[in-house]
Amino acid sequence: MASKVLMPSLNLNNVTFPGDNKTQSHSFGQVSFPKKTGVSSSRQSVISRSCAVAVKPAALMATSTAKPATSYTLSHLWREVQGSNNWENLLEPLDPLLRNEIIRYGEFVAASYKAFDLDSSSKRYLNCKYGKKNMLKEVGMENSGYEVSKYIYATPDVNIPIQNGATCGRWIGYVAVSSDEAVKRIGRRDLLITFRGTVTNHEWVANFMSSLTPARLDPHNPRPLVKVESGFLSLYTSEEADSKFGLESCRQQLLSEVSRLLNKYKGEELSITLAGHSMGSALALLLAYDIAELGLNRTDTNHQDQIPITVFSFGGPRVGNTSFKQRCEELGVKVLRIANVNDPITKLPGVFLNENLRVLGGRYELPWSCSCYAHVGVELALDFFNVQNPSCVHDLETYISLLRWPKRSVHSKIDENDGVDLWNGARGFLLNAQNFYICSPWIGAAIDMVNMVQSQNLS
Repeated sequence: MASKVLMPSLNLNNVTFPGDNKTQSHSFGQVSFPKKTGVSSSRQSVISRSCAVAVKPAALMATSTAKPATSYTLSHLWREVQGSNNWENLLEPLDPLLRNEIIRYGEFVAASYKAFDLDSSSKRYLNCKYGKKNMLKEVGMENSGYEVSKYIYATPDVNIPIQNGATCGRWIGYVAVSSDEAVKRIGRRDLLITFRGTVTNHEWVANFMSSLTPARLDPHNPRPLVKVESGFLSLYTSEEADSKFGLESCRQQLLSEVSRLLNKYKGEELSITLAGHSMGSALALLLAYDIAELGLNRTDTNHQDQIPITVFSFGGPRVGNTSFKQRCEELGVKVLRIANVNDPITKLPGVFLNENLRVLGGRYELPWSCSCYAHVGVELALDFFNVQNPSCVHDLETYISLLRWPKRSVHSKIDENDGVDLWNGARGFLLNAQNFYICSPWIGAAIDMVNMVQSQNLS
């Protein structure tokens, strides 16, 4: 069963972040809404009281008196931070090195939103606004120490008339590699793949295809019991068949680039890090499983030594069944799920049939266990909610802000009509999906959740 760490709630006074009076445009990983800087939370954001104090992993405590504190840097502890010990003794309280790495990878994901062109009049509509060489600089991350090597495009195998134009590839994320200078600081060459969340209508529909289907990503061993959500798998594996040139699937693009980079940096200390928000978390986990299942991260002929694969998931949904979870664990895929306990996306799919119903007394499997969705990995739970602005519960920027300023809560002045308009729009899209005969229990559950939250907001 996936581990879960809920950081203790704090009784904090409301504090405003710098720039609270500014209004910006921001994508929430689902649709674009006006950004309200910060969150006023009746359930305060939760990060450990002790997170401002450096905490060494237990395995290193015995030697702490023999070495100066300055020796415990990321270059020394990167394997632990990447989850080699499943983040044991690093989550409660939250270790500063780990917290900084979570924030750092979250910012790389946020960059994919900032660079995504949603201007329908633009020539780059639904693509990246910038070229690979300048993308990180244009979004304010020129000092990140990474260089973008490839852009990634994806398209679900969905044919419905809810968006102008044919179903075609959209810019979904990018691959980046740490520079030589960054290698000295972080202790290894890091291959980073990041994915944005749901934005386009076709991606929404892919999210609602909540039936489980065999992944069958390894041609030599299809493992029919390992099943994943069909919409995510479609987005990951579908090719742009209608295109004049035929865009390769998201999977083909990624496996080709990862293989190229692993060959280029062969012999170096390497890590493979995947990070995503919302739907992007699902794609990150599928890719991580795919790389490990195909053995691309194995570095010797005996398949004993492996390049570590780590997924940092922000507000991610469940992706597969219990067999998928077990197989990821067998392959050594490490997943740290950063999840707001009030975020409905993290409860989907599998609102009723999930890992919590898999066993009886911890020993006996239920007959329908193979049909149950299950989260993979270890959960770092945050707790924030604002009834005036319910969309904040899934906002990537809010996730990052609460990690960056763990001892602050945020107060923001919000027009009371904003929340009403937000949830009216969400309900409208879901009802439209039903009108196009997209039958999914996920849609029904989402509509019920929207109605419930809005009724609380109006009461």
